[in-house]
Amino acid sequence: MYYTYVLISKKDSKMYTGYTDNLKLRFEQHNKGRVHSTKRRTPFELIYYEACLSSEDATIREKYLKTHYGKMFLKKRLKSYFTR
Repeated sequence: MYYTYVLISKKDSKMYTGYTDNLKLRFEQHNKGRVHSTKRRTPFELIYYEACLSSEDATIREKYLKTHYGKMFLKKRLKSYFTR
């Protein structure tokens, strides 16, 4: 399985979207500052993920979630998270 995931930084409240084949390990890497693109924004909270059967599907979904329409989808999907 491959996973497309969305993290939110507890430091600056910005979202980060990525994909991986090992969600638990990747999440730990983000929080330990071992990912170059996010190391200054730790700690993170995992707020959303989707399972995909192939890496191609996961990368396509990741690219979509980074678009304007993808971000609108996430805000609707996670409406209760953002209004708490």
